[in-house]
Amino acid sequence: MTTHNPQKTGMRTFLFRLFIMATLAALSVAAITLVRFQQFQDTALNLPADGLIYNMPAGASLNQLAHDLEARGIIQHPRFLMLLGRQMDAATRLQAGEYDLVQGVMPRDLLEILVAGKVIQHELTLIEGHSFREMLQRVHANPIMEHTLIDVNDEEIMTALGQPGQHPEGRFLPDTYHITRGTTDLEFLQRAYRAMAARLLTEWEGRAEGLPFKTADEALILASIVEKETGAPDERPAIAGVFVRRLQKGMRLQTDPTVIYGIGEAYDGNIRKRDLLKDTPYNTYTREGLPPTPIAMPGVEAIHAVMHPATGKSLYFVAMGEGRHYFSTNLKQHNLAVDKFQKKKKGITLPPSGQ
Repeated sequence: MTTHNPQKTGMRTFLFRLFIMATLAALSVAAITLVRFQQFQDTALNLPADGLIYNMPAGASLNQLAHDLEARGIIQHPRFLMLLGRQMDAATRLQAGEYDLVQGVMPRDLLEILVAGKVIQHELTLIEGHSFREMLQRVHANPIMEHTLIDVNDEEIMTALGQPGQHPEGRFLPDTYHITRGTTDLEFLQRAYRAMAARLLTEWEGRAEGLPFKTADEALILASIVEKETGAPDERPAIAGVFVRRLQKGMRLQTDPTVIYGIGEAYDGNIRKRDLLKDTPYNTYTREGLPPTPIAMPGVEAIHAVMHPATGKSLYFVAMGEGRHYFSTNLKQHNLAVDKFQKKKKGITLPPSGQ
């Protein structure tokens, strides 16, 4: 015979009701949390009117990101961002870098941007005709880069690039490069070095026949001279043609930019007769053939011009002003051109400029 215990029955009923209430409360909290989580996803980040440049440090976790954004007032619920990041499998795929965040970006957008690594791209331009020293000055002055080559000489730089013993002049391709914050100067130079090597190889393999070069490096040297002699793109093949013919005939190049390079830091903006007579490895008035190294960074057009020089008979040229040159086929004509355009003598009539 079972004895009914009202006290125990009442306790079970109380506990059951308590469980139901707790369950309903938990469900209510969960529902509210779910609604707030959805609201969080549907609410744009609290960014300034002009946006925000945000730097994601290397190695930073999703947890660190969420709390940093909260501290900046960009989001209110860091746990929601962490939850969203885990749902998107983004927690371990965030990429470091500098990001441009604009108004209207949602939390999901933010995580997608960070996972995709859509970092800000900065531009750095290497200029045709600049020397290695001038190029390094631009690199050292760039505030985006991480500078690791301070107080390092040229030989040490080339060794770090894996090119020990190679002269650095002319070995970097002038171009506009896109870099991200934190790129090291060494990484950048490696890029520019490889770009020049690739371009030179391509041009060398497609070069015209009969050129007076044994190696692509010799062509690079002449390209640097062409680069310094004229800034007019359409003149480069003609300038290259003059130098190629002089080399083929065994004539000295007699080009001022090589003399200036040989003078070095002592150059004060003027070339004097004593400079033309002073022998240096780069004085093409006193020495035959090409100088030992390039004298500047030649651009793509100068390299192409040397590999495909214009045909013709001209062996001389002289600056007429405004970046243009007059081309002569013989020394007598050239001397008259010098009198007319350099010495400003009157009454000199010349035939049309040749090539």
